[in-house]
Amino acid sequence: METDQPKTLDENAENKPQENKRLMEKSSPSEPSPILKKAEVTKPQKKPPVSDPEAVKIQAWWRGTLVRRTLLHTALRVWIIQAWWRVKLTQLQESRRRAALENFTRKEWAAVRLQSWVRMWRIRRRYCRLLSAARIIQAYWRCHSCTSRGFIKGYYRVTANQLHLELEILLGSGPCIVTECIPLPIKQ
Repeated sequence: METDQPKTLDENAENKPQENKRLMEKSSPSEPSPILKKAEVTKPQKKPPVSDPEAVKIQAWWRGTLVRRTLLHTALRVWIIQAWWRVKLTQLQESRRRAALENFTRKEWAAVRLQSWVRMWRIRRRYCRLLSAARIIQAYWRCHSCTSRGFIKGYYRVTANQLHLELEILLGSGPCIVTECIPLPIKQ
């Protein structure tokens, strides 16, 4: 089962003991084989594998391909993780921005509402003071008008056959009181 592929030193070393045995069987016992003499004199040392330069090139190309493939897969995974992290970071920043904006809006509305209540309270208090002042002025003016123009107050009382009237007329000079009893005509 021989192939045309070059053998490395390890393969040659595996085949040499078999060759050595064959050579020993063929040779006579009185003459030691040249291979045995050489093997006895020199101790077997492990030498680096000697192989064909084309095989070395192919192996180097294949190892390079595997390394490049591994690096490509690693770079793609890194790129995917970075893209995912950028999206997550953007979402996190957006949620923080939205929370800060909602908090700011809530505080602003609370301040605006508080200011409007204070303004309403101040205006209402001022309005009530002005209304009270207007009522006081109106009361004094009405009293002044009554005393300067004259004022008539009257009371009446009806009994079975009479009407009792009492009128009080106030003018600028003094009060004038008129009292009168008027008989009522009764049909019988």
